[in-house]
Amino acid sequence: MTTTRSCPCGLPEAYEACCGRYHRGAASAPTAEALMRSRYSAFVRRNAEYLLRTWHPRTRPGRLDLDPMMRWTGLEILDTADGSAFHSTGTVTFRASHRGGSLHERSRFERVDGLWVYVGGEFLD
Repeated sequence: MTTTRSCPCGLPEAYEACCGRYHRGAASAPTAEALMRSRYSAFVRRNAEYLLRTWHPRTRPGRLDLDPMMRWTGLEILDTADGSAFHSTGTVTFRASHRGGSLHERSRFERVDGLWVYVGGEFLD
């Protein structure tokens, strides 16, 4: 019997059916929250390529070095504003836990050519 692990983003679906489809390029995140969740999963899985691909061109770094020792342990979405199929911008406030602490951020997202991308964020707490 095979057990399917739920997605790191916190939703009950299996990774392949949830954020994995965005990471593979089989689908695009339909909302700012879905993009936020998929980016968290990309951090968990150390998928720098996806993180850079979903970063706004005007704020995207030239490269991204992910800490191999960082162990993300959970994502909690605290608030969302706009960011649906009917918006061109949105924000997602979240807390991402890791061994040794957590990151509390309000992230800003925009649509570029119809796709949601991460613009930047402000740390809270």
